[in-house]
Amino acid sequence: MIAVPPGEVTLSDRRTRRTWTVVLAPYRLAAHPVTQGLYERVTGLRPSTARGDRLPVEGVSWWDAVRFCNALSERAGLAPAYRVGADGESVAWDASADGYRLPTEAEWEHACRAGTSGPHYGPLDDIAWYRANSGERVHDVGGRQANPWGLYDMLGNVWDWCWDVYDAEVYGGYRVLRGGGWFDEHWSCRASARRRSHPSYRVDDVGFRLARSSR
Repeated sequence: MIAVPPGEVTLSDRRTRRTWTVVLAPYRLAAHPVTQGLYERVTGLRPSTARGDRLPVEGVSWWDAVRFCNALSERAGLAPAYRVGADGESVAWDASADGYRLPTEAEWEHACRAGTSGPHYGPLDDIAWYRANSGERVHDVGGRQANPWGLYDMLGNVWDWCWDVYDAEVYGGYRVLRGGGWFDEHWSCRASARRRSHPSYRVDDVGFRLARSSR
């Protein structure tokens, strides 16, 4: 995992034209999305449509990602970050835990930008698999150039689930997706682009990457 320095990031929502600033403590973020190989070793499952150990796992819901984080934490002897309710439909984040978790969208964007200020951290064809260069299929993680902090596939290949609720007043419990995927046009593969999905939905261009709070 990559150590991400503290910082400040300003998020924006095109629909509401709202902006808000978040101050971040240091944290750690996986260098690339969770792979199918790792997901199968932890869960015994391989839900993805495409097959390959180095391909990012996709076809996983937000709930699948939350449960994976807890399972991996337990395997590693770490305190699980999430407390899932007995009903299986409620979850609380224990911010004091040292286990694996999903990044917040502020953490995601701060890490994606890696000190840059434009929509991309480099030429899009060099850093991302998207509709124009992907052959309309998912690719092995780490196949494009990393950003200045050593993070791969922050843009393109698969969208990343984030912890945050997108807009509770309008969309209820829908969660935030970031980064763009292999089938998206260039305008969706931007550091500021936000998408949403129901936490139970499984889509073939949506995966996730791991974060940990620094101690």
